[in-house]
Amino acid sequence: MTQDPDTRHPGVLPSQTLRRLIEVGAIAADPPVVPDQVQPASLDLRLGAVAVRLRASFLPGKGRSVADRLAEFEMHRFALGAGMVLEKGCVYVVELAERLALPADLSAVTNAKSSTGRLDLLVRVITDEGVEFDRIPAGYSGKLYAEICPRSFSVLVRPGMRLNQIRLRRGQAILSDAELSALNADVPLVSGQAVISEGLGFSVDLRPQTGTLLGYRAKPHAGVIDLDRIGAYDPAEFWEDLRATSGQLILDPGAFYILVSREAVCIPPGYAAEMAPYLAMVGEFRVHYAGFFDPGFGHAEAGGVGARGVLEVRCHEAPFALEHGQIVGRLVYERMAAVPDRLYGAGIASNYQGQGLKLAKHFR
Repeated sequence: MTQDPDTRHPGVLPSQTLRRLIEVGAIAADPPVVPDQVQPASLDLRLGAVAVRLRASFLPGKGRSVADRLAEFEMHRFALGAGMVLEKGCVYVVELAERLALPADLSAVTNAKSSTGRLDLLVRVITDEGVEFDRIPAGYSGKLYAEICPRSFSVLVRPGMRLNQIRLRRGQAILSDAELSALNADVPLVSGQAVISEGLGFSVDLRPQTGTLLGYRAKPHAGVIDLDRIGAYDPAEFWEDLRATSGQLILDPGAFYILVSREAVCIPPGYAAEMAPYLAMVGEFRVHYAGFFDPGFGHAEAGGVGARGVLEVRCHEAPFALEHGQIVGRLVYERMAAVPDRLYGAGIASNYQGQGLKLAKHFR
């Protein structure tokens, strides 16, 4: 394929380069990719027509295809058709509409979309010969599959739905702490003092500036959510409000929470970021499923001043007392190979630009 000028530099590929890769067939799909799948630094992936219910999650491993391994774990398969329910607590695999034929110097990483993560819907990509979830090696050629495990709510899905997204990158362009400090000095990346250690630390807000609502906890026996219905559901049917003034929240094992970062965050146009969990020894909980932050998120040029990070939190084995201002995660910044020709929130449908504490777009 012809060398694209945007991809001569290390970094995450921008929207204009993704479109060119689609044109030359490095990214292909059936049905063909549509324009609004292309985001500033990623491409939305779409569900195919058939789901396979599994008895266990798996990775194919070296020398094995996903299709080969399905025979070991398949319980039954069904067409998604006009809509089928994926049940809470079950594991499914759906072949995606998109496939890759990457050049030898391009790798990829995938992650759930923001609304997917806020529904506690675990979605991970597996590939032929894959030994990791959501990581696609340089030069990969083949199909993509989504493993889907609804954790808190059963969901109604259809072919073509977009539950996750893919980023392509050339080499590695992760900013060192020194580079991140220099960028923060030039363009403040967080409100307040920046805590920089293997990325940009962010903390949890448990003292709301107005009112007493500090977050939400998923109700254990809620109904089905149709993922095509936007703004359709009463939050009270699915979520319990969390209200307190003490600055402390005790997390229950197995429960799922929506909280918010204390800091407003900013992703300048020439950069992208990925949320990484904080060190395991700080507490028995996991933060985030959906971890991509696009260029322009929270940035003044894209109308996003004051955008805070929504935290998707699941507690593990023991109850844990979370404190206001506790560091719970970090943002790892990467350079873009070029500034994208469209920014998050600037003239495109961006549901969470300028956000505070906010549930998924399906709720009123």
